Amino acid sequence: MLKNAIVHRSVRCWLAAGAGLLIGSFAFAASAEEVDMAKAKAEGKLVWYTSTAIGQANNLALMFEKQTGIKVELFRSGGSAILRRFMQEASAGKIAADVMTMSDPAAADQLSEKGTFVAFKPKDFDKITETARNKDGYWIAQRLNAITIYMRGDKVPPAERPKKWTDLTDAKYDGKLVMTDPSFTSVQLTTVGVLADKYGWDYYEKLNDGDIMIVQGNQQVADNIKRGERLIAVGALDVYIAADRRNGHDFVSIYPEDGTLLIPSPTGIIKGGPHPNAAKAFAEFMISPEAQKTFPETGEYSARVDMAPPAGNPKVDEIKLMPVDYEKLETQAAEIKEKFNDIFR
Repeated sequence: MLKNAIVHRSVRCWLAAGAGLLIGSFAFAASAEEVDMAKAKAEGKLVWYTSTAIGQANNLALMFEKQTGIKVELFRSGGSAILRRFMQEASAGKIAADVMTMSDPAAADQLSEKGTFVAFKPKDFDKITETARNKDGYWIAQRLNAITIYMRGDKVPPAERPKKWTDLTDAKYDGKLVMTDPSFTSVQLTTVGVLADKYGWDYYEKLNDGDIMIVQGNQQVADNIKRGERLIAVGALDVYIAADRRNGHDFVSIYPEDGTLLIPSPTGIIKGGPHPNAAKAFAEFMISPEAQKTFPETGEYSARVDMAPPAGNPKVDEIKLMPVDYEKLETQAAEIKEKFNDIFR
C-alpha cells in the first residue's frame, strides 16, 4: 500500500506542477457544440480509459459501436490507477486516451483547470444533475456512485445491523469488516477523507483495532462478502453486489443515518487525443437516455435528473447525503493516503 501511496502522490504533484507538454495554465470557456459524425466515423475508433465496472463498460462500448460503427478500445482499472496511467503517459509526451471516466471529481476539477479536458456541452447537458457536471462542460458525470454499508443478510440479523458509520467501531463487529484501499480506488479516497474529517482519524484507528480487512478494490470486497470470509463491507460501491442480489443472494444495503456518499464519476474528453470527433460522439452517447438507462438496470444511479433510481433503491432526494468538499479533498489527497497507510500497514 505504501508504494501505491507514493505513486499517487507523484500524480498529485504532476497535477500541481502543470505537466508541461499537455497542460496549459488557463481554462477555456465552453460553448454548445454539435458532434461532426462524418468526421467521427472517418476516425473509426476511440480509446477509453475507465473505472466503470468491466461488464458495464463492455456493454456501453458495444452499444456505441452498434449505433455508430465506431470501435471503442477499452482500458479498464480502478479510478486511481486510470488517472495514474494517464498522468504517466502524458508526462512522457504521449496522449493515448481520447476519453477518460474516473471516480475522482476533485482530480477532474483540477485537470479541468489545467486545460487537460476539452470543453464540450453535448445534447442533454442540462439533463445532468447540477452537482454531477462541470458548469463549463469540462466533465460530465457518467453515473453516481452510492457508497453504502452492505452485508450478508443471512449472517447479520436485523437487530445486529449497523445504522451509522460510527456503529462499525463496536466490538461486536470485530473480525467481520472489510473495506477497500484508497490508494487504488478513488471513491474510497473520497470516503476516507470525508469520514476522517467528520469523525477524526481515531475512527479508522478503532476500525483497525477491530481487525478490519483491507483489500485492493470493490470487486474483492464483494467477492469476500459473498464467500462469507467477512460479513460487512465498510463504505463500498453498492453496485458490485447488485447483480448478486438480483440472482438471489441475500445482500442488505444500509444507507447510513449519519449520511451516505453519492459520488459522481466524471467523464472528460482529452485535449490532444488522437480521435477528437469520435471522443465527442462517445461523450454525448454516454449521457443519452439509452446509455443512462442501463445504469439503474444494473443497480447504479444515473447522472440524469429524469431517470428513476435502481429497483428497490431509494430516490436521491430520499437519501440523507453527506456533504463532500472536493476542493479540500484534492489538497489533502496525499496526506489522506499516507495517514491511512500509517494506520493499516
